[in-house]
Amino acid sequence: FFNPNPATPMLRSLVGSEMCIRDRAYSVTDDDGNQILYLFEEEDDAVRYALLLENSDYPEMHVLEVEDEVMLRTCEVHNYNYTVITSNDIVIPPKVRHDFI
Repeated sequence: FFNPNPATPMLRSLVGSEMCIRDRAYSVTDDDGNQILYLFEEEDDAVRYALLLENSDYPEMHVLEVEDEVMLRTCEVHNYNYTVITSNDIVIPPKVRHDFI
């Protein structure tokens, strides 16, 4: 992905590549049963998490990079719950497979 303005803050989401989940974002379910989108600040963290998912028999994942304001606004407009994963966070794939939003 080419970012024409490297100063623009970007967030990364994971999307599945299988036909049944094409163009759908990966999410996890919290303790209250809510779907939560993981939005990664760092591309390396998003790629690493995608590889962990694939090693746990999830479908192949792709990292989608979007301007942070656009991504957050899209989540808010569609009432998607999200959390921003920073380089200081540690996230581990869930043991139970989850759906895509």
